[in-house]
Amino acid sequence: MTRAKKSRDTRGRDRAAKPAAVAAELPSHGYVVTRPVPGSDIPADYTFVLTRDEIYVPLVVRRPGGNGPFPVITMGRGDGRGGLPHVEAQVARLASMQDRMIARGYAVAYVNYRNEIPHLYGQIQQARNLVDDMSGGENRTLKSAPTLDSDDLVAVFSYLRALPYVNGKAIGAMGVSHGGETILKAVAETTIAAGVVIEGASHEFLSVDTGPKAPRRKNELQYQDIEVVRKNADKAKAMKRIRRIGTPILHLGRENDHLQGIFELAHEWMLEAGRDSTWACFDHPDHGYPFIYRQPDGSYRPDPVQQEAFDLFMNFFDRHLKKGNR
Repeated sequence: MTRAKKSRDTRGRDRAAKPAAVAAELPSHGYVVTRPVPGSDIPADYTFVLTRDEIYVPLVVRRPGGNGPFPVITMGRGDGRGGLPHVEAQVARLASMQDRMIARGYAVAYVNYRNEIPHLYGQIQQARNLVDDMSGGENRTLKSAPTLDSDDLVAVFSYLRALPYVNGKAIGAMGVSHGGETILKAVAETTIAAGVVIEGASHEFLSVDTGPKAPRRKNELQYQDIEVVRKNADKAKAMKRIRRIGTPILHLGRENDHLQGIFELAHEWMLEAGRDSTWACFDHPDHGYPFIYRQPDGSYRPDPVQQEAFDLFMNFFDRHLKKGNR
């Protein structure tokens, strides 16, 4: 007969070593301050949203007039820095583009999740609060693991589902670069109506080698060629994650991008896994070109490629987020 190993707590008592129980999560909620947006007559709800480990992350929500419920699209780009001032600045830059999305009947939410601790994705489970078995009656919670940025995005989805003016079955997400990869990580853990992954820098999600042997030029990864990416990715790990995805994804690539092969491979392996995946690619000089920022003079002047990309992904969202209205 085997015996449970013993460990000694801070009061010197022996106790059997066993995992702590998961603590009940608090109901999803946020604290909101409504403020105007420069150059727009549509205000913004600057919000601090509760996450799984009981930290609050910044989110800005803008919406049409009326009670809804509205479909909602989250937006994010890299991020993990700057706190609420960063989100405020991004909303000001994107306000004209968002106004057009709102006029189309969508609520829009700009997300600033925390930056991830490097190389922990795939090494740890999602963060959970654990019942405190140490302090004795203080009702604390313990932390199971560091929190990943995708955990914060999942928490944002939960918050949006709880809003009375949001259609919880019609949540979409769009993200540039690491913001695109974060969507893939999140929808491998939860399901939303649709995602648009723009130049998704999905190194970790596809388990692509980014170590010292990875191809580089002047310290910049060189993964333009899908075959080079394929040879440097762990397909078994990637496919295990991909098979958990139940969300339709539109992947947007960019000709001549140094990570174009990663963008393409994510789409190819989703198709191989029987997932709902669509690919489109454009030639544009700017990384993240579908995010249409105001010009320095404040005007909204998308170039033809940006307008084509905007029409493409908004039609994609219309198909998946407005199903009940057709």
